[in-house]
Amino acid sequence: MKILIAEDDPVSNEMLGFLLKQWGYQVVATRNGVEAWQALQANDAPRLAILDWQMPEMDGVEVVRHVRLNADLKHVYLLILTSMSRPDEIVSGLEAGANDYIIKPFKAPELRARLSVGARMVELQLELAERVAELEKALSEVKQLRGILPICAYCKKIRDDKNYWQQVESYFALHTDAKFSHSFCPDCYEKIIKPQLDRLGVESGDQ
Repeated sequence: MKILIAEDDPVSNEMLGFLLKQWGYQVVATRNGVEAWQALQANDAPRLAILDWQMPEMDGVEVVRHVRLNADLKHVYLLILTSMSRPDEIVSGLEAGANDYIIKPFKAPELRARLSVGARMVELQLELAERVAELEKALSEVKQLRGILPICAYCKKIRDDKNYWQQVESYFALHTDAKFSHSFCPDCYEKIIKPQLDRLGVESGDQ
């Protein structure tokens, strides 16, 4: 999985990149909030980001707000990296739309565990989005018939809601996406078709 790093301190940026690569992640490293915001809007952008709170030009919380205002980026998982530890400061970051936070100086096992949670969330969201897309596609291809359909017991025509009688094929063509191919059931073949063929064979033999 690809992870974006937004950290203006070169040493911290390098250290984070080193750890993430060791844990098997692909890294997109940026040095400030503006670069991070641009990277998150790119094609095939990372779906998980570590944002330092205090950065020049645009801080991490501002990046979070920009992301949450963009419907196309609603599935991005955002982790704030901060030296702030006051509860009201942490709450403000979460209220801006961050999914999680970690306080500097952080311990590598804790960061790895939090990233694992984030990665699982992203994977679940992607899987859910795929299932929803499949369901929407299936629903778009199906028109459902509901209620009681009056059908003639003899000719099998169906009466619609405007009191018109239609052939079964015409009615279903208007109300569903089904297509018909005509054939004969075994009973009709024996009772209707075969006798007709036999008669034609006799007539042909007489001529």
